Amino acid sequence: MTDAQSLCWQNNRIVDAATATISVLDHGLLYGDGVFEGIRFYRRRPFRLAAHLQRLIDSARAIGLSIPLTSDDLSNAITALIAAFGNDDGYLRLVVTRGAGPMGLDPSRCENPQVFIVASALQLISTERRLAGAAVIIAATRRLSADGLDPRIKSLNYLNHILARMEANHAGADEAILLNSAGRVTEGSADNVFVVKRGTLFTPPIYEGALDGITRGVVIELAQELELPLREIPIAPYDLHTADEIFLTGTGAELIPVRQVDGRPVQHCPGPIFQRIEQAFKVCIERDAEKENEWGHLR
Repeated sequence: MTDAQSLCWQNNRIVDAATATISVLDHGLLYGDGVFEGIRFYRRRPFRLAAHLQRLIDSARAIGLSIPLTSDDLSNAITALIAAFGNDDGYLRLVVTRGAGPMGLDPSRCENPQVFIVASALQLISTERRLAGAAVIIAATRRLSADGLDPRIKSLNYLNHILARMEANHAGADEAILLNSAGRVTEGSADNVFVVKRGTLFTPPIYEGALDGITRGVVIELAQELELPLREIPIAPYDLHTADEIFLTGTGAELIPVRQVDGRPVQHCPGPIFQRIEQAFKVCIERDAEKENEWGHLR
């Protein structure tokens, strides 16, 4: 893979991301008022684009934000941006903000929502580090309660996740797991969590505070295809500390096994269930790319 600068699509123009601008009065910047999607592309084709765009639309509707572009407009913009980008594989950040307006929380005074898309090369985890697995901690920072902010909304406000990641940094760990107000597992700072115990996959349900991750959904699909038992049930820290396997999933991370939690080793890393899911995930990427060729991005 050759190095490529980050590019930005904005207002039907593609520019170096370092030169792209947004108003300092934009409420996305001032108040975190907006939504976004992180999208991977492989061999210049976005992975699960339809699902990402639908979640973006749903998130925007949930906060009363009007996206000034259609799904086809967004798809065409993404296609143009990937074509202009220097690498075959990479990461897209699609952002919709409330737009510029007077100081104050009132969103009705922002008349022009803004859309921009950034394409960037991912800092991929080395094969050696991926096989070694991630060290995680259980953060003191709690996930925002679902009755305060629905976790299905992928908003621009990630402060509690940033605080959790800072805890991981201070502890010398790779990632932090956030609990909800009841002390149960929700997700990592930027990924979903899967636990394996006696051959069964477990993952926290969305209502516990986990984001309805696109990669999470792919793993659930793959588990069904592989006839692996899977349950979406509440998970406690005890379940992490006694798991046979743990792995994290996310658009940027893909699938990463966990080697230890709070300094306690996980029994298998990478474990046999993880390895089956990981192999199936690679096949899924290839399979989806073939479908993109046949039916277009928004099949």
